[in-house]
Amino acid sequence: MKILYAEDERQLSVAVTEILKMEGFDVTPVYNGKEALDALKNDYFDAAVLDIMMPVMDGIEVLREMRRSGDHTAVLMLTAKASLDDRITGLGEGADDYLAKPFAMKELVARLRSMLRRQNDYRYSVLKYSNIELDSNTCELKSDKGSLRLNNTEAELLTFLIRNSGEYFTAEQINQRVWNGKESPEKAELYVFYLKNKLRQIHSEVGVLISADRYSLGEVAT
Repeated sequence: MKILYAEDERQLSVAVTEILKMEGFDVTPVYNGKEALDALKNDYFDAAVLDIMMPVMDGIEVLREMRRSGDHTAVLMLTAKASLDDRITGLGEGADDYLAKPFAMKELVARLRSMLRRQNDYRYSVLKYSNIELDSNTCELKSDKGSLRLNNTEAELLTFLIRNSGEYFTAEQINQRVWNGKESPEKAELYVFYLKNKLRQIHSEVGVLISADRYSLGEVAT
């Protein structure tokens, strides 16, 4: 499980990173909000831990930009303030959980694992977008005009595009964020075109949009 850990207190970052690694997490530490946002744009993470009080961009600003751009990575906010306002602000901007500093490492680990379980449950639910519906358990894709069954790879790709609709990705970014880099950009591009054709087959009102070798899901003229 890949975790982005954004914390500007270097000693705390080193200590928490080492403990999370011992618990089996693959951790990427960053030290300000801009570094966090850049990392999220360039790599795939199962979850992000964002300290609210960070230089350059604070955690709330990072979270707000993530959700604005369609990034639904699970987010746990850290705050040195235990005030209700901080919690309300973070959750209102789309945070999945929060933890007040100082915190016990056992609680951080437990909250991360719980959050990731919820995220996995969400991934395998029925997803709806415009006039299409994808059952991630059966890989059945249907619209109000037809239905067909995707293979697992196509279903994983469509799930990602639905959850990030309106945002454009290169084939390399798709490979990293959908398959953790286990495929290749060429294969990712091939599956994009497979999916594009299958959306046409069921007369979907959405399709794969292409702009400067980047791909997105959006509504198309019918």
